[in-house]
Formats: sequence, C-alpha cells, structure tokens
Amino acid sequence: MWSDVAESFDRDTAGTESEWLMRLPGACGGGRIVIDGASARVDLDAGGRLELRWQLLPPRRIALLVLERLAVSYRFSGVGAAERARFMRHFDLYMQRGGG
Repeated sequence: MWSDVAESFDRDTAGTESEWLMRLPGACGGGRIVIDGASARVDLDAGGRLELRWQLLPPRRIALLVLERLAVSYRFSGVGAAERARFMRHFDLYMQRGGG
C-alpha cells in the first residue's frame, strides 16, 4: 500500500474537520506544520514539503449510521519516493480510527 506513493493524490477521508485537525500534528511525525483555514503546509524533517487541502463533503449515510467526510488533497514537493512512502505509512497508521 505504501510502496508507491504518488507526488499528488486525493482521498475521501472519514471524520470531522476538528478530528482531522486534532490528529494532524501527530500524524505529521514532528514536521513543522502551518495551518491556514482548510489547508496546511508540512515541512518534512527529511526535507521537502507536503501541501494539504481539505473540504467538507456531504456525510455518508448507511442505514442509521452517519459518517462525516472530508476530501483531502496531498501534494508533495521535493520529497523522494522512499521518503513519501515512509511518511505516508506513519501518517496513515496514525490517522486510523479504532473500531471493532
């Protein structure tokens, strides 16, 4: 899953904007983050940058279950393939929500 991370991609992410913002610093693994409205710039420790932009999507409804959603755009610059894969592995594992 993390072996081939493109320089730019989009995702539909479950959760609210406040949940996203609460988890974002930890998911970025110590990289410097500047948040401006519905976007963020992450200066990565290994060099390079990640630009994130998000917008609210209509909730997904499954019977009585309602899932809040965000559309998130990821844009890496100056980050090699191995570093993108390492970063996204940590990011995705950190952002996972428990369940069961």
